[in-house]
Amino acid sequence: MPRIIVTTDPAHLIDDAPVLLDERVHSVHLSTNHAASQLIERLVWAIGDAEDAEGARAAERVRPLRPSSVTTDHHSSSAHVLT
Repeated sequence: MPRIIVTTDPAHLIDDAPVLLDERVHSVHLSTNHAASQLIERLVWAIGDAEDAEGARAAERVRPLRPSSVTTDHHSSSAHVLT
């Protein structure tokens, strides 16, 4: 039986890739504009969710060199006493 499966790219996700759409399809799903539009809408949602999942996973793997909340100040604000 024909199926449409949308998942994330396993090359981008080391863990098991989530399946975001797994649907049996028949020619009736394309028999009218309304039915075809509904199928396409489900595909759009699943593809968007897959892109979001891949983007979130990629963001987890990328670490900044230095946390943005930490600032380094090379100039001391204390006064120097000369003797």
